[in-house]
Amino acid sequence: MIPGAFDYHRPGSVGEAVRLLADLGDDARVLAGGHSLIPMMKLRMAIPEHIVDLQDIDELKGVSESGGTITVGAMTTQAELIASDMLAQQCPILREASLQIADPQIRNLGTIGGNVANGDPGNDMPALMQALDAAYVLQGVGGSREVAARAFYEAAFFTALEDGEVLTAVRFQAPGAGHGYAYEKQKRKVGDYATAAAAVILTMDGGQCRSASIALTNVGDTPLYAEAASQALAGTGLDKASIDAAVRAAEAITLPATDGRGPADFRTKIAGVMLRRAIATAANSAA
Repeated sequence: MIPGAFDYHRPGSVGEAVRLLADLGDDARVLAGGHSLIPMMKLRMAIPEHIVDLQDIDELKGVSESGGTITVGAMTTQAELIASDMLAQQCPILREASLQIADPQIRNLGTIGGNVANGDPGNDMPALMQALDAAYVLQGVGGSREVAARAFYEAAFFTALEDGEVLTAVRFQAPGAGHGYAYEKQKRKVGDYATAAAAVILTMDGGQCRSASIALTNVGDTPLYAEAASQALAGTGLDKASIDAAVRAAEAITLPATDGRGPADFRTKIAGVMLRRAIATAANSAA
């Protein structure tokens, strides 16, 4: 279908963008890469009267590191994340997950801000940001604030982003040197959303798991930070009993829909399988 008529705006700064959103109110929608909004507009599931395109705002682009804190501008594309040597060294799980998003054409335009901001439970980056304990920088006419990724998602397509705010950056501490990591994703075909996926970040010390962080994709209305599963691994040698306990704890918090990807109980079990694989891969990659 063809989208409804709308007025197009292309601000050159974050300040101009948030002023536009404040003036235009509920009739305006932000456009980043467009891979979520444009299909909804074509289906007339979204009929905004105004589109505010962020493509020209250079301050929203790029990756930087300072004092161990990594900042990723919201308009940084998945392709740019993949190409970043700094991220490959300091946070390789981000590159690994980006490579599993859709296809090269989409990754060349799709942005990290668009992936995390709209609250789609099928997107890959939100769970990864929860595993990294990232914070989102939100800018409105009244100033900026930070919201933890673990507190940002309220329900499917509902987030802590307030009317008139723009997500400008993602910030997180670089995982420690020698950490282990994995993002394991089961999908029906290349480029599809996950049937279920698991992000795991481990720190090991003398064969013992000092800390673990686990999050799940597309097995609930929101991304799921699996706190109990993470705690089940910490302080263990990642023996079978500990991994079994972590998988049970992770499966217990899932509530997937029955859809074209399979029945709900199947998708829960797939989440457990992805988590087992991710733990094994993360443990093997830890220095």
